[in-house]
Amino acid sequence: MPGKPKVLLDKAMSGKQLEAAEIKELLSYPVLSEESFYLQYAARKMNEGCGEAEIHGQVGVNTSACPCNCAFCSFAASNKIFRGQQVQKLTDIVEQCKSMESAGANAIYLMATANMDFPAYIQIGAEVRRHLDESTILVANTGDFQYQEALALKEAGFNGVYHALRLGEGVVTRIAPHKRLETMQAAHRAGLRLGTCLEPVGPEHSLDELVEKILITREAQAVFSGAARRIPIPETELSELGKVSEARMAQIVAVVRLATGYSVPGNCTHEPNVSGVIAGANLLWAEIGSNPRDTVANTENNRGFDVKKCREILVEADCQVLDGPSKFFQR
Repeated sequence: MPGKPKVLLDKAMSGKQLEAAEIKELLSYPVLSEESFYLQYAARKMNEGCGEAEIHGQVGVNTSACPCNCAFCSFAASNKIFRGQQVQKLTDIVEQCKSMESAGANAIYLMATANMDFPAYIQIGAEVRRHLDESTILVANTGDFQYQEALALKEAGFNGVYHALRLGEGVVTRIAPHKRLETMQAAHRAGLRLGTCLEPVGPEHSLDELVEKILITREAQAVFSGAARRIPIPETELSELGKVSEARMAQIVAVVRLATGYSVPGNCTHEPNVSGVIAGANLLWAEIGSNPRDTVANTENNRGFDVKKCREILVEADCQVLDGPSKFFQR
């Protein structure tokens, strides 16, 4: 493939940083074009220098009518899916985490709604930590927090956090973008490793906004980035906009890999699919409990994939899967 596209891909594969305009150009190619398929090939090749693929297991610990009202989330009070707040029994959470660990998940995440009581979340995390193997990576996925709360997460036994400045933040959510960035900074200051992502991608998002958020994930000093598409919650405002195809998401996942480079070893696609892995994703999530893309309290009975299914997807895409604790969170 001669011309400028090859120049850009060679630049990324050699470890040089792509500029915003170059990232936008890669995103602008038609989904089924030669250029699109070649950039997916290039992204997959880059993964060869980033280690084996990983499966991370996420346990949703509560459901809630959350006042943050993220329009893409089933927990948003405005979407009227869940009422009040329900927290899983601690014994059930512990058992779910242990089952993920036994199944071979390389890291365990505890996901809570943004309005969950923080001390209660810390208590859950400390108890889960006590029951997991010492080497198992434990990751927090919760609402915004400040430095002292980041220290509390570290003290409770968390190795890292997942946090993202989402597409449409402050417009389709009630969360100020600077709060998301401040939380990432607090995590870094406390010595917690950060995972992030370009999410949730919808058909309405412009190339400029995709580029802006990709650059933020690159600058966040994260151990992984990647891309996740928005799953429409039925009968909500954003559901009328539809969703991005897996083919287009594969292209976006590839561009994120090319743009973030070798310094960000992990590159996720969500929800798990073979096309995304072939295009440069090396991280998938299994899910138990609550899920912001699902309308039932136990996503393992509906949208959520288990560790076995994620492993099958990676194998179908001819990926080697890591055995043992996440390497991404140990770099």
